[in-house]
Amino acid sequence: MEWLIIVLVLMFVIAPVMWLKPSPRQARVSRLRTTATQEGVTVKLAKPPLHEVRGTMPSYRWTYPPQRPGPRFMLVRNEKASEALKTFRPGWRWRIEPLRPLPADAEDHLVMLLERLPQDALVLESDREALTMWWYESQQGERFVAYAQSFAALRDALAGRPDRQGSAPVESGSKSVKP
Repeated sequence: MEWLIIVLVLMFVIAPVMWLKPSPRQARVSRLRTTATQEGVTVKLAKPPLHEVRGTMPSYRWTYPPQRPGPRFMLVRNEKASEALKTFRPGWRWRIEPLRPLPADAEDHLVMLLERLPQDALVLESDREALTMWWYESQQGERFVAYAQSFAALRDALAGRPDRQGSAPVESGSKSVKP
């Protein structure tokens, strides 16, 4: 009888510790985010640029060098895009098309990357600061490394190609007056 009481007490002590253990998905996502950070990617949870998505979504950002900003564009998977949007490649539509045509090497990198992305990658966005992928983190860290290298190549091909040549960042609160 004493042994039964000891076993029950130990189970009551160990049970809360087991609840604190991360689930297999949480452990996989943690390893994925660690791998992404080691590859130089910034991972953030933020409101995605999709209308029907509630809450936050993981975004993986490859930043452009400050002195070499990138172009502004946004590609959305067909499943999440309006039929009114212009098709870029099968499965992807422009929500925001770049103002200037992308150079051939950057477009080649972009097309190859879009063909390889997992189905839960819903948006690919570029702005002056970064190239961003919005997705639900379905891959393992090892598989992500191949995407990270392709994203880095695309970022490098797009860097220094802002939509407006010679435009400097606008400082808040300052006004410039031309004579």
